Amino acid sequence: MSMASFEPVAAVLLIPIVSAALLAVLPGYRLTARLNVVASLLTFVSALSLFVIERPQPGPYVLVDDLNIVFIVLNTFVGFTTSIFSASYIAHELETGRLTPVYLRFYHAMYQTMMFGMNLAFVSNNIGLMWVAVEIATLTTVLMVGIYRTHAALEAAWKYFILGSVGIALALFGTILVYMAARPIVGEGQDGMIWTLLVQHAAAFDPALLNVAFIFLFLGYGTKVGLAPLHAWLPDAHAEGPTPISAVLSGLLLNVALYALLRFKILLAVNPHAIAPGPLMVTMGLVSLIFAAFMLYRRRDIKRLFAYSSIEHMGIIVFAFGMGGPLANFAGLLHMVMHSLTKSAIFYAVGHISQIKGTQRINRIRGLTVTHPALGWGFVVGVVAIAGLPPLGIFMSEFLIVSSTFARQPLLAIALVFGLLLAFGALTLRLTSVAFGEPRGSTVSAEASYVPMFAHLALVLGAGIYLPAPLVVWFQHVARLLG
Repeated sequence: MSMASFEPVAAVLLIPIVSAALLAVLPGYRLTARLNVVASLLTFVSALSLFVIERPQPGPYVLVDDLNIVFIVLNTFVGFTTSIFSASYIAHELETGRLTPVYLRFYHAMYQTMMFGMNLAFVSNNIGLMWVAVEIATLTTVLMVGIYRTHAALEAAWKYFILGSVGIALALFGTILVYMAARPIVGEGQDGMIWTLLVQHAAAFDPALLNVAFIFLFLGYGTKVGLAPLHAWLPDAHAEGPTPISAVLSGLLLNVALYALLRFKILLAVNPHAIAPGPLMVTMGLVSLIFAAFMLYRRRDIKRLFAYSSIEHMGIIVFAFGMGGPLANFAGLLHMVMHSLTKSAIFYAVGHISQIKGTQRINRIRGLTVTHPALGWGFVVGVVAIAGLPPLGIFMSEFLIVSSTFARQPLLAIALVFGLLLAFGALTLRLTSVAFGEPRGSTVSAEASYVPMFAHLALVLGAGIYLPAPLVVWFQHVARLLG
């Protein structure tokens, strides 16, 4: 491995962890908020440089391939835009006294530690290390969800911690079983954990062990993805934590768990006698989609509403990857990227809205397009995008998923469309009440930067109209890798 090719990978991991240590000790809000943004920007730039340089050879710990580079770049980009949003959001929280300077230091340090955990999960070639990294990312978000120290926030953090621990324990058990399946073929020691080696030899593994392992991994990482019926932590964690964390949870942390699942799905696909992971993923995906779509109608809290919308979209993505094949995988990847960008943009809007109105209750927020045109219309575009209307990016990916399913399994496609329409109805219902009508609640101007929100929405709109050819070729290649 040459030094030149190793440096960006090292930077993606070292910048967050070094800046986390700095942010833990530095006083002063302005300085730390700026440092947080700069660190996130540098991490994003190092991730981008992975496209340009020759990639490092897969080692015992680090792997950069076509699949995870998509995730790394998306992760560091949303991490960067969220740090900009976070700067103006947290300033307001300090003024109103919901956060104290001590908690703030803790918040910034945890933010970078979480970015480190997520990046580590993406680049790790060792399935044990990947598990540890997902655990780091989970524990840091647990601590951040409970940062307001209110009764509801602590309850949400505990719920998340307990369910997350159960999930991560199941995933650990699954990881151990994969190692046990690999041991007779690959030999003792670390080799049984290296993903690139596992894929080479997976065809010879004991299928029974692999099957049990995948069920455990699917339930374990599926808890983190927020699939119904393992989703119970997700709405609470989104509603009670600081809004930047909601954006990161929805946009990024769910992807980390999804990525872990995809890695093991590739492993199973290599073994001809193991169960096909497809039907299991399709079933759980559809259940999550339809369940979340019904739940959207009953929500009173605006952040909970979009938490359920995340469950719905993760259902769609897992469904697409479960269907498999070049087109469905392509659509799943595209949907994942579009969902990350759109959902974080919506949470940026929701963060500013709830700060202005001083509430997250939907019935107390009315007429946003009248009182705060930029924010109101940004929010409208975000919700229209997440509901899957053309010409925005999510329409493209949903259209591809539905059409490829119709060609192969018409009955499944009917269930899929039913779920999509249900969710669409709920979102438009809520959108009209919040954005239009007689203004209600406070009309103070928002001291905030709308740049991150509009940057994300512009990307989603652009992708809906035109996907650059290199990007399409790239996604097609990754879709083939996924089998």
